[in-house]
Amino acid sequence: MHLKFCWIFILVLAVAGCAGVPKPKPVGSLPEFQKKAEKFNEVVTVPTFETTPEAILATVEKTIAGGNTGLDRIGKLGPGEVNFPNTIHALDDVGYTIQSAANRLGLIQQTSTNAAVRDAATDGIKKLDEWSVGLDYREDVYAAVKAFADTQPQLNGEDKKLFDETLRDYRRAGLELPKAERDEVEKLRKQLTALETDYENNVTKAQQSLKFTKAELDGVPEAFLAQEGIKTGPDEYTLKANITFHYLMVEDNAKREDTRKRMMIAQCNLAREENIPLLQKILVLRDEIAHQLGYASYADYATETRMVKNAATAIDFLQNLEKGLQPKFDTELEEFRQLKIKETGDTNAHIYVWDWRYFANGLKKTKYNVDAEQLRVYFPYQHVLDGMFAIYQRIFGLKFERVEPPYKWIGDLQLYTVSDAKTGEPLGLFYLDMFPREGKYHHFAQFGIIEGKLLPDGKYQRPICALICNFPPPQPDKPSLMSHDEVETIFHEFGHAMHTILTRAKYSRFSGTSVPQDFVEAPSQMLENWPWDKKVLDSFAADYRDPSKKIPQEILSQLKASRLATEGTFYRRQLSFGLMDLTLHTQIHATNADEVLPLSNKILSEVSLPVPPDTAFVAYFGHIIGYGAGYYGYAWADAIAADMATVFEKSPDGFFDKTTGMRMRREIYQVGDSRDINVSIEKFLGRPRSLDPFLKKIGIDK
Repeated sequence: MHLKFCWIFILVLAVAGCAGVPKPKPVGSLPEFQKKAEKFNEVVTVPTFETTPEAILATVEKTIAGGNTGLDRIGKLGPGEVNFPNTIHALDDVGYTIQSAANRLGLIQQTSTNAAVRDAATDGIKKLDEWSVGLDYREDVYAAVKAFADTQPQLNGEDKKLFDETLRDYRRAGLELPKAERDEVEKLRKQLTALETDYENNVTKAQQSLKFTKAELDGVPEAFLAQEGIKTGPDEYTLKANITFHYLMVEDNAKREDTRKRMMIAQCNLAREENIPLLQKILVLRDEIAHQLGYASYADYATETRMVKNAATAIDFLQNLEKGLQPKFDTELEEFRQLKIKETGDTNAHIYVWDWRYFANGLKKTKYNVDAEQLRVYFPYQHVLDGMFAIYQRIFGLKFERVEPPYKWIGDLQLYTVSDAKTGEPLGLFYLDMFPREGKYHHFAQFGIIEGKLLPDGKYQRPICALICNFPPPQPDKPSLMSHDEVETIFHEFGHAMHTILTRAKYSRFSGTSVPQDFVEAPSQMLENWPWDKKVLDSFAADYRDPSKKIPQEILSQLKASRLATEGTFYRRQLSFGLMDLTLHTQIHATNADEVLPLSNKILSEVSLPVPPDTAFVAYFGHIIGYGAGYYGYAWADAIAADMATVFEKSPDGFFDKTTGMRMRREIYQVGDSRDINVSIEKFLGRPRSLDPFLKKIGIDK
């Protein structure tokens, strides 16, 4: 069975707490939207969310019972009865039902305001995961699929792709192995899923509060320190290392090195005691599974189904970038060192990992006259959201309308309908849960809830998703103000929502973001280019105190220059994560599991700046679970994204070009993974791919 959680995210955290937020009034009607879908032979199914532990348990039991019934039906087919609809297509139908329940529980786990419900969802996911692994090993179902394969069916297009990949999944699960070996793989995979869920849960739960005096926080913006819950005594400020909004405020702005170092060490040790032992077991299990299945490493197993195809190509890609960035990396570090010498008077000053953000920020201020905090006034949250909506509606030919959600898991939850602007066809729904609170998912993510799929009755199920974000909450005297980085983030995450909603894939397996993992970020990374364009920014960005004031061109130009000036350091850090991930998934075995922490720190230190001694960044690196042996994909996808962005840049209307936007919708979003992704990319580009735009973006001279 091909199951997945549709969590697409950027690894950024945000401030905890609650505050009042703007609440635009609903303008549309959800029942009318659903009724209109019927005219297009479509279905818009609004999910019913479980609100008690008992309801969650009932859902898990119902899902398992329904899944077993569907598979029993397939398993009872004789060789003369099998055909494509009752085997391969039927498996996709069963998987869709299971995935819908798993998606919903995953969202509840990360957003419910009730800790008992969150814990019940975690337990439910673990139970579903373990049971789902066993579905691959239903010998009766496999016999029916094999009997159909033996008929050597003549299939085309999406049907053929589904058939081929279904057989591939059975091979990758070990169904072609002798039964004893197959049983061993099943046992190992069940053990693995439970450990992975525990690791992710520990990341979400990890907390570390640090107390500072005002003097220790010299340089940190007063507006941040004045936020509710931060000042906890006459000269005491409490910050949380697990809230990256707090973390970045310190790393970017605190003048005292000991303050920056203390905050970094605290974050780098989050979940250490719980997750290092788990990660050792996870990596060993992954390695054992891969070897049982005939792969040289888990990285080779994981990359087989991605664009890169094997671990060696992924490693080579990252190492070539690492080498290409070396001159720029060295130059940037020396610039940072000169700033540190000037600030400290120490001619022998070194740049440590807790220094680079602070001095990169200092370089932007001194050399490029860019103060990221001062730019926040141009980006009030609601204006950014409305402006982004207007752009995406224009270029993709859409209409968004806010409607009242039938159920709200939080008071300020918003729900929007998406329709085709020309025909009025309903296309899907998205929820917005945009501000932080206790117990909520810490990152920025798009969660798939219901996937697009052609249903057995011939109607098309339109998709539903949610954006779960943690933008700075409004304050009593001013609105939520976003940084330019956060504007990039919302353009990125909403791009994932577009990918999900605009699908027309026939099967849920290929729907929306269900594309190769090393491509999934590319369409959204491409959309990060929009907030760097003056015309785009002028359409929504203005000083909230005086809306007539737009961002001056010279500031935007300096912002671009400052980004390029620090891109080497930023990207070497990204490459260090990718190479650490691949190294662990190629070099850790049962005989050296205790090397997980030292090996991960060694790679991080060699590729980027040395990590603080006796820290465990890898224990809090959530990507190593969902993106196991796949973090390289951010750079891989970024290279594709930079290339795709040039199509808009060269279009008559630039980033507002409707013709190019509709081509993006047609060739990338609508097809999902229903055809070879390389075909989709070249159809959008109108030419073969090029690495040149990406190399230029990160400052590598060819």
